[in-house]
Amino acid sequence: MLKCYHWPIGVCSWSLQMDVPGVAEAMKKLDLEHIHLAVRPALEESGAEYLRAVREQNWTITSCMIDFPQEDYSSLEAIKRTGGVGPDEYWPGNKELVLKAIDATADLEVKYLSFHAGFLDHTKPAYAQKFYDRVGVLADAAQLQGVVLLMETGQETAADLRLFLEELNHSALAVNFDPANMILYDKGNPIEAMEILARWIKHIHIKDAHRTKTPGTWGAEVPWGAGQVNDQLFLHTLKKINFAGALAVEREAGSDRLGDIKFAVEKLSDFSG
Repeated sequence: MLKCYHWPIGVCSWSLQMDVPGVAEAMKKLDLEHIHLAVRPALEESGAEYLRAVREQNWTITSCMIDFPQEDYSSLEAIKRTGGVGPDEYWPGNKELVLKAIDATADLEVKYLSFHAGFLDHTKPAYAQKFYDRVGVLADAAQLQGVVLLMETGQETAADLRLFLEELNHSALAVNFDPANMILYDKGNPIEAMEILARWIKHIHIKDAHRTKTPGTWGAEVPWGAGQVNDQLFLHTLKKINFAGALAVEREAGSDRLGDIKFAVEKLSDFSG
């Protein structure tokens, strides 16, 4: 098992853009046993086959992940309009999807289920209350199944997310920390954000990025260590906050994802603390 310091190193299944056998083969090449597993395929028509294939693998699933089919990442404005639990037109379907994903996560005996909850906005009280209520409903359902929902960082500042987590104060709600998302969404310094959110961080995405030079537009994702996260300081800060979870390499851009993931895994493995 490959480790970085004492944290297991894994990969996000969706980053590999392969079916289960393809992911399994890639993980063998990468010498990885840990995986952050997309579960939406398990909720589709061939879901039983997907779950059967997953169970045949000798994987440690560090977390599951659910995304929403209507989400449009073509621009920041598009994802704000279509992402997460906020948009009323998508809420009934998205609620059902998360509830089924919670069931699948519990069935796989995995503790965590990550998702992008959407854009939190405390400046609009009615919207904020709706956001609190909807996430609370999902967290209640997760708690009944022994699952903890992980909100992925980036679509709000760390201070806003911390306020939300403090006020909702739900034991089935924590954070999947993605440092690159803080940069891609232009929501602050990821090192500072990690310290602000330290007590809620249960799982980590290893991803890097450059901040946009044009406000209101996306930053650019780059291979681990090539961007503005400051990979060595990031890992030292993980030690500082006593992080005790797993690291999952995520790569959602580039023409050689497997090569970039391999580079990240090797770079992480070299970190001794």
